[in-house]
Amino acid sequence: MNSKRALHFVFKVANRNETIDFYKRVLGMKVLRHEEFSEGCKASCNGPYDGKWSKTMIGYGAEDSHFVIELTYNYGVGGYQLGNDFQYIRIHNKAAYSRIIDGSWPITSKESDSVRVEAPGGYTYCVHNCDGDGDPVRMVALASSNLQRSIDYWAGKLGMTVVSSNGEEAVFSYSPNQCHLKLISIHKAVDHASAFGRIAFACPSSQLPVLQNVMDAQKETILTRLVSLDTPGKATVQVIILADPDGHEICFVGDEAFRQLSQIDPKADSLLQSAINADKSDEWFKKHGGKTTK
Repeated sequence: MNSKRALHFVFKVANRNETIDFYKRVLGMKVLRHEEFSEGCKASCNGPYDGKWSKTMIGYGAEDSHFVIELTYNYGVGGYQLGNDFQYIRIHNKAAYSRIIDGSWPITSKESDSVRVEAPGGYTYCVHNCDGDGDPVRMVALASSNLQRSIDYWAGKLGMTVVSSNGEEAVFSYSPNQCHLKLISIHKAVDHASAFGRIAFACPSSQLPVLQNVMDAQKETILTRLVSLDTPGKATVQVIILADPDGHEICFVGDEAFRQLSQIDPKADSLLQSAINADKSDEWFKKHGGKTTK
């Protein structure tokens, strides 16, 4: 059994109120934890920004057993430019599908048993009219400019299993019951623009320096070398941030400490709402020329 596990995908968001409404009311997710930071992350978790930011983890259940979404909010940024790097996240959830069909959110496209919707910020979700065992979040789909090169990296160097491949797309996983990764050939360069996200995996902490050495030896890109990240009042975790041949950011975090850090906080929802209510950044930046759009 592979000791690595898929954890979450990171989105940058510019409007927490609208975003949280979509994830809770439309998709039916729950706020799992919320954290506020006074300065930028050493591993650029919030992107290449130095100011005040927040992190909200939201999903269908505990991070120990569910693939969840990390929403990062930079107080001084009013919007982000979408690229073609992120394709969609696939969800199997009858209740969410029914809410969307009944008009809870605009539909961008529809097939016989699924709908596509855009979360605030333009991020696409493909919601299927079915329920299965375990986590409803089934797949993250990203773009690839050269599928064979992507397979060589994700399977050959990161050790993921190739679940399927047909020349136009390939599906990977570390375990059959985990959220899968799909890479879709787009036959052109992958553009990350400024809204680029990050996919995260956990592995035993002892494997992190080994992974770093392997990437060094193979001359692969390491965006952030092995570093410890502090969260006020919570566990300190070790991470390394990689980039695949198309520049998709990949975080590997030490599993033992992350399991401590990622425990559900019963106060998460109220902490988030308090932060939203106290957020006067729109008014402040309006008086000082407006928030930037990256």
